[in-house]
Amino acid sequence: MLDKDVAKAITDAVDAAFDDQIRFTQDMVRIPSLRGQEHTMQDFMADAMAKRGFDVDHWRINVDDIKDMPGFAPVAISYENSFNVVGTYRPKTRKGRSLIFNGHVDVVPTGPWERWTTPPFEPRIEGKWMYGRGAGDMKAGLAGTLFAFDAVRAAGFMPTAPIHFQSVVEEECTGNGTLACLQRGYRADCAFVPEPLEPKLMRAEVGLIWFRVHVDGDPQHASAGFNNVGANAIEKALSLWPHIKALEDVWNARKVDHPVYKDHPHPIRVNLGEISGGEWTSSVPATATLNVRVGVLPGAKLADIRNEIEACIRKAALSDPYLSNNPPRVEYHGHMAEGYVLENAAVPEAVLADSHYAVFDQKLEDVVTSAATDARFFGLYQNTPGLVYGPICERPHGFDERVDLESVRAVTKTMALFLAEWCGVERG
Repeated sequence: MLDKDVAKAITDAVDAAFDDQIRFTQDMVRIPSLRGQEHTMQDFMADAMAKRGFDVDHWRINVDDIKDMPGFAPVAISYENSFNVVGTYRPKTRKGRSLIFNGHVDVVPTGPWERWTTPPFEPRIEGKWMYGRGAGDMKAGLAGTLFAFDAVRAAGFMPTAPIHFQSVVEEECTGNGTLACLQRGYRADCAFVPEPLEPKLMRAEVGLIWFRVHVDGDPQHASAGFNNVGANAIEKALSLWPHIKALEDVWNARKVDHPVYKDHPHPIRVNLGEISGGEWTSSVPATATLNVRVGVLPGAKLADIRNEIEACIRKAALSDPYLSNNPPRVEYHGHMAEGYVLENAAVPEAVLADSHYAVFDQKLEDVVTSAATDARFFGLYQNTPGLVYGPICERPHGFDERVDLESVRAVTKTMALFLAEWCGVERG
């Protein structure tokens, strides 16, 4: 455990720079880093890391480099503007344990701007809250990693182990950004992901599968005045949805046998996220597509879940005379993620617990989530503990997303103390 005077010097340094940290986070939110548009945000992050004296690795993700790795998710877009940035701090003398801070810059779409109180990429501060798309999920946490390091330095100390600050893309849709960091060779004794799951330790997360259901209709004149009504692809596609949604109950029923999720009220969600189809109001639609996201309990085999999805859709199609002769097609794109349970992490957990207690004067609690994070890559594919702990965020992916700035301040202090204790520090 850190000396109390050292800890106080570090946490005081967080307070002293917190106004700068807020302004930095606002600058991040102002950059609309939607999928495929993250390059400007990553230029910003590369510059911030270079100013801190880190060795900066800034590269475009190449699908061919990662497509055969465990954890890869199928890609349906160009990676022309998909860049990762890793800034590495290397100590003059190495004594402590190495660390990865990992966070994502990609944000989800905003929906109609008129439904936001203020524009989503104009960060607004009201009371203790900062509003804006990505403010909570997860730019505030990512900014906090840099300012946690700054606080250690401002307090007069130098970490005595390597630290890799990973700013990645694709977390919201594939995880391929963090996977590319693994392919690049970055490893450490512990990884820390400040996702906004409240200042609690994430004990487990679900896996995810994204898939599309494509339905072909029989296009005809909508009046049926030419002796043929056709087959409406949109209506046929929607007839499949209740059968797909019913899988949610099937999969949630299995939680009773799961050692971690048995007490979670509803871990598995089946979400119809997008519908597309048709091209003319007076024509029977020729095509329709359902885009679906499903959760997966840790330990379940993704191949088995895919088989259940496909069998469900086949069975539903057979109950319809048209679809039985024109079967829907299932396409996988985006997330193909296994669930993750934090295990064999007693030592970093103890360090986080000490750091949390020093800031909050309360015992560290843990949480089991029905969401997914990039921590799985470290735990599942590098045998590295992947800790998830971050600030309070409300309405992530929704209108008026906001992050609690006082929780950001406290989490930054916790991360700074964790960094100092885990990596070790010396006067410098």
